[in-house]
Formats: sequence, C-alpha cells, structure tokens
Amino acid sequence: MAGYFLYHSIGTFADKQAKLTATLTDFATHWAATDDAQWGYALTQQAAFLSKWAELIGAEPRHMAQAESVTGGLYSILRGLDPRRIQGGTVLIAKDCFPSLHFLLAETVTRMGGTLKTVEPAQGEAFVSDAQMLSAWDGDVRLAILTWVTSTSSHKSDIKTLTEHGHKMGSLVGIDVTQGIGIRPYDVTDIGADFTVGSSLKWLCGVSGAAVIHATPELIASCQPEFRGWFSQGNPFSWDLDAFEFAPDARRFGNGTPNVLPAISCLSGLDFVLGKGVANLAKDNAAKTAILVDWVKDAGVTLVSPMEADQRGGSVMIALPDTIDPTHVVDSLRGENLFTDARGQVLRLSPGNVTELEDCKHLISILGKLLNM
Repeated sequence: MAGYFLYHSIGTFADKQAKLTATLTDFATHWAATDDAQWGYALTQQAAFLSKWAELIGAEPRHMAQAESVTGGLYSILRGLDPRRIQGGTVLIAKDCFPSLHFLLAETVTRMGGTLKTVEPAQGEAFVSDAQMLSAWDGDVRLAILTWVTSTSSHKSDIKTLTEHGHKMGSLVGIDVTQGIGIRPYDVTDIGADFTVGSSLKWLCGVSGAAVIHATPELIASCQPEFRGWFSQGNPFSWDLDAFEFAPDARRFGNGTPNVLPAISCLSGLDFVLGKGVANLAKDNAAKTAILVDWVKDAGVTLVSPMEADQRGGSVMIALPDTIDPTHVVDSLRGENLFTDARGQVLRLSPGNVTELEDCKHLISILGKLLNM
C-alpha cells in the first residue's frame, strides 16, 4: 500500500477502484440500454447524491443543489442576489481562501457595484485568524465568504462565531467547506450560514464536477439566479418560452441539462464516509497527524498549520527552508512510495484512512534526511 498523504487533493478509500468501477458499469448499462429509462435512472441517482450530502451536513435535500464546481456554485448565488444587496457595499473574504473564489469575486463584485475587501494575515502569521476577520468585518459588509479549513495551512475557522457576528452586522454569510467536510463535523442548522458550498473531492473521496450548494429557505426564495435554464424550473418540461418560473426550492440553482455522471460517480465515496462516520474518520486522522506534529516539534521544522489540534482540519502543513527545492522533496518522497504535494515552499501532508501509521513514520524519516535533520 502506498503512503497516501493527498486527501487535501483527491481522497480515496481501500476499495475505491472496485466501487467506482461498479458504479460506472451500472451507469453504462442503464445509459446504453435501448429503452426510455435513462433519465429516470440518472435523475434518481442525482437525487440520491444530494440526499447523502444533506445527511452529511444536517440539511433537507430540497435545500440542496448540484453545481459543476464550488466557484460555479458561488457564482449562481452571487448573481442570484438582488443587485442592491452588493451595490455600494463590501464583500469580505480572507486572503487564504481558495484562489478560484477570489478570482471570481474580484471581477463579479466590481460588476455588481461593490468593493471586494481581502483580509490579510497578521504580521508574522501564516493564516488569516478569526480575530483578523472580525476586526475587518463592519456594517459595510454586505456579504462575507468564509473558508472553513484553508488549503494552504489547514487552519480551521470558528465559523459559528464568525457567522453570528456577520448576522449582527447585517451581512449574508457563505461558507466554503471543501477542505473540512468529511473529516470534521458540519451542521448547517448549528452553524447558521445563509449558504454553504463544497466539493465532493478531498475527504469525501469523490470526483470533480459534483460540487453542491446548500441555501436557507429564505435565501432560496430571494434568489433569482442569472445562470438559469430548463432545469431551474419546478417542471423542466415546461417549454413555454413566456412562462418561465423558478422552482420553489434549491432546484432553481440548476440550469441546463444536469451533469449527472459526476454526481453518480461520487456515491461510493459518500457512502464510505457516511458508513464510517465522520467522528471515526476524524479520530483515525488525529492519531496520524499527531505523529507528524510531534516530529515537527522535535525537529524544529516550521509548522504552517496551527499547533492546536482543534484549530486544524485534517492536514499538517510545514514550511520547507528556502534552500530546499520543494519539487525535489515531493519527487524524492514519491520515490519512496509516499505521495504528497507542495504549494510554493509549503509541503502539504494529509493522512487519511488508507494511510498507515507506519507510512507517517516512514515519511518523517525520509523528510529528516532530505532536510538534513
């Protein structure tokens, strides 16, 4: 078994290949049949995908919709808002968000007549703290996009506290849960954000193209997405060009013909996570990340992630010295059957359910040699 430390990228589980092959074979059997049952099958499977996501985050399936990506989901929400919500105000986001979201906001917020405010980390800190976010968050903020767990430090925000503050400020609050969902518990009712977006990759062990949107009933009712199509309607087969009407639930965030295959391909990963239980997966992950953090403490390596376990997602990220080529480190680890990646000088280590404790020990042994420690 390979030493797999890439759950921040593409997660896996022991029999993923067999499960995914069976799912795709089943899809091929239905889709290639010479009958009229294809769409009934496909839409039922997509509904199962959304129901499993809803179970994972404590939501109602009617408040869930599929999106092609987290960026696409955010765009659907943003361009569905009453323009007056953004015009003349500020949209708040942390600098260590997933960059794709910032790329979207930088252009779209300006087009909507608002100002994008990007919160910087405090001097000497590797991530944007909750305190930094709170200090930047005033009554001018119309919308805030929070990153639950960052992809560059694994810092886990106190999103409940931040959401409560945002609502006191009169802000809408959206949360990107991609790097934390499946390895840390998340409940939409407890957190109380206006909307949540997330990917089925990472700890959910799925495939690309199957992101989700969750929105509160109030936000759904007020949104009229610009990106719309026949599947935005309650009845997609209403083809009267003068009688378009949004679905009363999250289906209004649909648009053209649904991208059902990615959703279907994620079912086995969702079943794995729901079957194992997030609490059990988190406990398993904690034992492995503890080995890595203990080594960091002893070796004097710079930890980019928070030292406190309750302030981290499932990853441990370290800063390689400027004298060390990160590509060489990643390549050398790969040569030892240890799979990692780096963002700049930050080496990202995310042990999951297929990663053995011995893999963690082997990794730090090789790292010590590479870093001359």
